[in-house]
Amino acid sequence: MRFCALGSGSEGNALLVEYRGDPGIAPTRILLDCGFGLRALTSRLAALDLAPADLHAIFVTHEHGDHVGGAYTVARRCAAPLFMSRGTYVSSGGEAEGVEAQVVAAGVAQSVGDIEVMPWAVPHDAREPVQFSFSAGGRRLAVLTDLGSITPGVLRMVSGVDALVLECNHDEAMLRDSAYPYSLKQRILGAWGHLSNTQAAALLEQADTTRLRAVHAAHLSQSNNQPALARAALAQALGAQEEDIGVLEQHAVGRWISV
Repeated sequence: MRFCALGSGSEGNALLVEYRGDPGIAPTRILLDCGFGLRALTSRLAALDLAPADLHAIFVTHEHGDHVGGAYTVARRCAAPLFMSRGTYVSSGGEAEGVEAQVVAAGVAQSVGDIEVMPWAVPHDAREPVQFSFSAGGRRLAVLTDLGSITPGVLRMVSGVDALVLECNHDEAMLRDSAYPYSLKQRILGAWGHLSNTQAAALLEQADTTRLRAVHAAHLSQSNNQPALARAALAQALGAQEEDIGVLEQHAVGRWISV
C-alpha cells in the first residue's frame, strides 16, 4: 500500500491511497477527500500519470468545502461511489443525480477492492465528522486531520499503525499573535477545532508507535505555522530526526509514500 497527497491545507485537501496485491491485478485507488474542483483535481492526478477514471471510490471526512468541495462533481465524472457519514451526506446536499452516495458509520469497516477502510469519529465543528484508516497487505495507514482534541477513540485509531498523516494545523504562539479575529482563534484552539503542533506531539507520545515507519504533518496553516516547527515537534515526540518527518504541501503534489 502507498499514498500520495494531492494537496493539504485550508485551500483544498485530497489524498490518494493505492494498493496493488497480485502483480497481475490492477491496483485499487481510493481518493480521501476532494476539496478541489474537477479541473484542479484532474491536473493534480495527471502529475501522477492518472485521471479521475482511475479512481475506484471517494471517501469524505466532513462537509467543509476544503474537503468536499469537488467530491460530487468528481464522483459523477469517474462513476466512483462516494462514501461519507450521514451527517456529512445531509450537510453536503444529500442525493445528487449521477452520484452513488453511500453512508458510512464510525466503527463499521468498508471494503474497496483489497483495501479495508475504517471510519473513526472525531471531535470537530462539523455535523458528523469522521477520519479514516486504511488496511491492506498487513499494513495500516491512518489519516487524521481536522480535529480539536485527543480522545480515546483517536488514540485507538493511531496506535499500532505503520504510517500516519497527522494534523499540525498551527503553532499556538503564532496563532495567538496573529491578526485572526478573536472568535476564529477560539474556534481553532477549541476542543472542536484543529490540532496544534503541541497537541499532535502529545498524541504521538500517548499512542503505541512501535510499528510506525512514516509520519507526515498535514493541514498546516499558511499563516500560523511553519514546516520546521511541525517537524521539530513531531520528531521530539518520537525521538526521531527532523528530516525523518514529512510535511504535506498545499500547492504541490507530493511523492508516493510506501506504507
